[in-house]
Amino acid sequence: MTKNKDQTPLLLKVIRWTYPKVETVFPFLAHRFFLTLFFTPLKYKAPEKEIKAASFAEKFRFTVTGKEVQGYAWGNSSKTVLVIHGWAGRATQFRRFIKPLMEAGYRVVGFDGPAHGMSEGKKTTIREFEEAIREIIKLTGVPDAVIAHSFGGGAALFASMNGLPIRTLVNIASPTIGDEIINTYIHTIGASEKTFEFFTKEIQKRYGKPFTEFTALHAIQHLPQPINLLLVYDENDREVSMKHALALKEIYPAAELIRTKGLGHTRILKDNEVIRCVVTYIQRQASF
Repeated sequence: MTKNKDQTPLLLKVIRWTYPKVETVFPFLAHRFFLTLFFTPLKYKAPEKEIKAASFAEKFRFTVTGKEVQGYAWGNSSKTVLVIHGWAGRATQFRRFIKPLMEAGYRVVGFDGPAHGMSEGKKTTIREFEEAIREIIKLTGVPDAVIAHSFGGGAALFASMNGLPIRTLVNIASPTIGDEIINTYIHTIGASEKTFEFFTKEIQKRYGKPFTEFTALHAIQHLPQPINLLLVYDENDREVSMKHALALKEIYPAAELIRTKGLGHTRILKDNEVIRCVVTYIQRQASF
């Protein structure tokens, strides 16, 4: 049996080894570093198939908070689907969605978020992602639907809460619970509870509101108008567990939930049945 190649960036491996030791000796320095790390997406090399998908896109650039952002568009329909990638992701991760959506009569648009992919920047926040969503909508029009993965789902709901007109949203493997989101980072680098306490206090101090008010669970309760919401989550996702989907659905019972098994956090974007269900859902909402 061939073992899966470890694709963990070398930098992350070094941080995992170093952080617990530094936190023990110099906790103040470690906690400040965690704050920087939390807002700094690691860069992963785009596979050949994503590079190919980008090659036949119409490319354009726009600016968000002084950073140039890379935009993409596939097709020329008057109907549009906006795709929003997750943390450390790229718009081309939705490459398998492009052809089915185009065949269904949609133009597909997306962007590499600030500090992601081919866009400028080293650090970013959910507020910058919101601004990027607003800017691309100014350029390409209000989308008929949005498909978002992971962090992108939280950004889409955050933008919707702040008045952005999103009528139909598909959230795939999107984290929703504030403490769980922080603890995922904590676990990833071997940090302690003291890092958690420092981070939550610092966010309150910097932004005047708790971290939870930047999450999907908060946003879904403060939408200016109802949305059509489809949740797609995998039972074997090690990064975003099913509890995130269930927590959101408990608050917003109108959401539809699709459960998958064995796809994990990113392979779910390549599954033919998931893609078929998402496209069908978008078409069904458009007919109402």
